[in-house]
Amino acid sequence: MSTVNLFSNGSYRSRVKYPYRTLTKNRPSVLAYSVHCQTDSLGRPLAGVVVICRDRLSGDGFSHRGTVQTVLHELFHVLGFSKKLFNTWKDCSYSTQPGVVCSPRGQVTNKDSTGQVRIYTQSVIQALQNHLTSTDPELGAPLENLDVGSVGLSSHWESRVLQGSIMAAALGKPAVVRVDPITLAALQDTGWYSVNHSRAQSLVWGEGEGALFGSLSTCHGNSSFFCRDSGLGCHYLHLHKGECQTDQYLDGCRVYKPLTNRSECWIKENESETDDWSGETYHLDSRCFISNLTRENVSLSVSDSVVGRCYRHRCTGLNRYQIQVSGSDWMDCPAGGATEVTGYRGLVFCPYKRLCWYPDIDLSNNTQISDSSDVLTTDPSIPGNDSQLHQNTTLDSSLTFDQAPPSQLPGFNTDLTVSSVLGVTGVVCLLVGLTVSYRKYLSFRIRVHDAPETHSVLQLHSNPPKDY
Repeated sequence: MSTVNLFSNGSYRSRVKYPYRTLTKNRPSVLAYSVHCQTDSLGRPLAGVVVICRDRLSGDGFSHRGTVQTVLHELFHVLGFSKKLFNTWKDCSYSTQPGVVCSPRGQVTNKDSTGQVRIYTQSVIQALQNHLTSTDPELGAPLENLDVGSVGLSSHWESRVLQGSIMAAALGKPAVVRVDPITLAALQDTGWYSVNHSRAQSLVWGEGEGALFGSLSTCHGNSSFFCRDSGLGCHYLHLHKGECQTDQYLDGCRVYKPLTNRSECWIKENESETDDWSGETYHLDSRCFISNLTRENVSLSVSDSVVGRCYRHRCTGLNRYQIQVSGSDWMDCPAGGATEVTGYRGLVFCPYKRLCWYPDIDLSNNTQISDSSDVLTTDPSIPGNDSQLHQNTTLDSSLTFDQAPPSQLPGFNTDLTVSSVLGVTGVVCLLVGLTVSYRKYLSFRIRVHDAPETHSVLQLHSNPPKDY
């Protein structure tokens, strides 16, 4: 891992624990890592490094959108979402300027009655209350309980409660990762930034499910977000077909994860002629529906299991839509109910408040977010000094390559770039990181020095490395 000492004249000295090639060879899932390397006298991070592994920026494994999400994830660590920086957060609730006339928060994390570590700050509690529709005044946002290291804290959200967040410990396919309200609330509660919350993307996972959502005592029960046993269904955003699985971060809870191959309903090339008996249609406006449709005139013995299948849909109102299967007319699909299709046996089940409900996810109604204002801004008048803290993270390759141009991805917001999401500090961090990464490739004259332990790791959903 690397740290960078910055001097007043703008020069830097890079110190690296592992040569780049050794790092990527021994940890093939690493996509990027980051450190914050300078704070001011009040603890605000002023500069940092984001290093993106060069081998992941070319070839079939490259994803533009996934790379943007990788940079955002790492920059959020550098900007303050880090167990190394939690104790520097400031309470600016009585100040009109971020970082000015603010009091130290001290300890922002604590354990609840079940032993779950949570962040307890005003904006975070309010954001989670709004998200889960709960009035619990102590509903702090839970941190991951796996990658806690020697300090007993994680720099990621708990996946059972905040699946799909940009700051979860494992990022899935780019189309399902969200820059969510709870993460932006945490950045506001650092005390260093003014946050434009209107730029948050909808976090569908767990919305309205109450304070106990995602707990080990409830995730095995009836839920439209969790699943039981093994089987095929739909990812909760209904963009992908899914398989009921668990991973090391879910603590035995199971969710529908996108299939490894041909999971995207919105990619026409995924359509297969052999699936014609089920009426599946792959199209930009196709979504995953739980169904057991079978053509009436099919004489072959085919499966009539209730599984995830891809059918077209179009919105007719809020939480109202029609569907079309192969050879059928458009027909109403009552949200929360089911419908029959002429010429087919079986039913199509219509998800409730998942389709035609979130405008920044569903492309069919052409209501993508177009506001290009910044999410974060900083107060440039706050001076900095050479006080140094350290952070490093590694990120995995679960951000798989897109099979369609970014502009065609469901919910893809072309305005949500690094420059539009982050303010001055974030852009500076990115530029410094890219410069350091580039110079490391051009020169082997690097001093080797032990760095503090790795504080956070993002894992592959499908095949996490054993040494993490």
